[in-house]
Amino acid sequence: MNSKTIKNIAYELGADLCGIASVERFQDAPSGFSPLDIYSKCESVIVFAKRVPAGSLSAESCVPYTHASNMVTLEVDRIGVEFCLILEDSGVETVPIPSDDPSEYWEAETQYARGVLSLRHAGYLAGLGVMGKNTLLVNEKYGNMIQMGAILVDIKLESDPIADFSVCRENCSLCMDKCPQKALDGETVNQKNCRTLSNFVTERGFVLKRCHLCRSVCPNVLGKGK
Repeated sequence: MNSKTIKNIAYELGADLCGIASVERFQDAPSGFSPLDIYSKCESVIVFAKRVPAGSLSAESCVPYTHASNMVTLEVDRIGVEFCLILEDSGVETVPIPSDDPSEYWEAETQYARGVLSLRHAGYLAGLGVMGKNTLLVNEKYGNMIQMGAILVDIKLESDPIADFSVCRENCSLCMDKCPQKALDGETVNQKNCRTLSNFVTERGFVLKRCHLCRSVCPNVLGKGK
């Protein structure tokens, strides 16, 4: 089993992107959130992604974007589990990482959550893109409209080059200026401020993504040069 074979499996399952990072690249991960903290036999991290339909951002209602985002997240998780089963049948031990929830870490006062593994940083280390000032990973082809998943494996695989293209102009502050909750500072996101609109609960109990301005106003929403 080599990196090329791994990526072909990802694409056959429906992934739009796939990259690989050796576990050594995660040496700066926060304590408790390294791939080795999750799975002590991890040698490589496979990161894959699917596109989210960009047209959903253009709707006047937030329902289409919420629907598209939720469906793509489910699809990424489906790919991850099927990916694991295929690799296990080839003798590779695998650990799937969810694309979104569930997670364990939670600070109630600040409403700060942290996934078991930061997929944004994993995507960067696997060469899928670079981080924007809006804290979203930006892929050179698909922009910031991607949803990622990951698999930890017990075999050494060739790592992809870390992306070195630039996305945010030095003087650009669109995402920070347009954020109605003032949740962005160009490096991090204040989750407590952001959650009010990004996870809005209706009277009927539906969770809607009422705000996506950090994504939609970004010049990199559709990829470099689009």
